[in-house]
Amino acid sequence: MPRVRLQRFLAQAGIASRRKSEDLIAAGVVQVNGSVVTEPGTTVDPTADEVRVKGLPVRARFAEDSPGDAIGIALHKPRGVLTARTDARGRRTVYDLVDEPRGERLAYVGRLDLDTEGLLLMTTHGGLAHRLTHPRWEIEREYRVEVAGPLDERRLAAAAKRGIDLEEGRAGPFRYRTAGRKGDRHTLELVLTEGKKREVRRIVEACGGRVERLVRTRFAFVTLAGIEPGGWRRLKREEMSRLLTLVDLPVAARDAGKKGERSWT
Repeated sequence: MPRVRLQRFLAQAGIASRRKSEDLIAAGVVQVNGSVVTEPGTTVDPTADEVRVKGLPVRARFAEDSPGDAIGIALHKPRGVLTARTDARGRRTVYDLVDEPRGERLAYVGRLDLDTEGLLLMTTHGGLAHRLTHPRWEIEREYRVEVAGPLDERRLAAAAKRGIDLEEGRAGPFRYRTAGRKGDRHTLELVLTEGKKREVRRIVEACGGRVERLVRTRFAFVTLAGIEPGGWRRLKREEMSRLLTLVDLPVAARDAGKKGERSWT
């Protein structure tokens, strides 16, 4: 397996986001093979190097992991809960809401910011978590957005068709529809295949609107159906196999060859 940057390794292990992982490294609480490392650009071999954070061993899961052992969770994240493993200010995080399997670490698939609600996937399979969020695989995320203000619908339509410029580059194109309208208030449903930071909010703001509520309702084919805010469910084996197939990762041997497996979209 090729070497990876230390902050990426920690993120795939579900310790923290890459940015927060860089802070942990700079703080001197990360060790590689017994030595403290303070340079975020340091690379590690996930299959050979021993990584510890605050003295505790860390193991990231990659595509080589046994797919039969991989676990997935669909969580309905409420507003005001952090997508992070820990918080220095003691705020509630998504890990306070789920039961991690004994001896395993769940990595979250992408992030939902503090004020965003909805579906957050979590998995013990680091390779799956990485690919599901990588733009190459174009995995769909669907959002329901309540917007206030004089939304420029012509600009929104143009952005959906051609994309829109953000500070770090061009976002989109994307799909959307108006699900409701009352005066200057709109309810939109957007489908994106990228995961830029606060992308939906920034698209709406660039078109003159203000997001009052944002809910992710779908990631790939997984939806919020039957999951109350703060609740979660474990993904079925067939769902995990389908997610692995979507990003060209191997499925469990007992699931391979089932009729229709490769036809999932």
